[in-house]
Amino acid sequence: MTEQITNTIKAIPIEHYIYLSAILFSIGVLGVLIRRNAIIIFMSIELMLNAATLLLAAFSTYRSDSAGQVFVFFIMVVAAAEVAVGLAIIVMIYRNIKSIDINLLNKLKW
Repeated sequence: MTEQITNTIKAIPIEHYIYLSAILFSIGVLGVLIRRNAIIIFMSIELMLNAATLLLAAFSTYRSDSAGQVFVFFIMVVAAAEVAVGLAIIVMIYRNIKSIDINLLNKLKW
């Protein structure tokens, strides 16, 4: 079963994975730079992490090395922790200023 999945992944040229990852990462960067909603920004950061994860998994499969897949696991753990902390911060910001617009965060300065 695992070898069948590996052969399926190797049937797609590595350039396709690189292009898809670059497109996903670019969409994530644009989301961080353009949008002002905190939830959208966190989703864009997650999209960038997923793009890196996709590329690591593809390269590790093509090289038949499991080290990239181990890094993918750690990236997913860090992303889950980032989501938990980020959503807690967003909830606290919403409780204080009744909005999640990051332009209004200057009111939190001393």
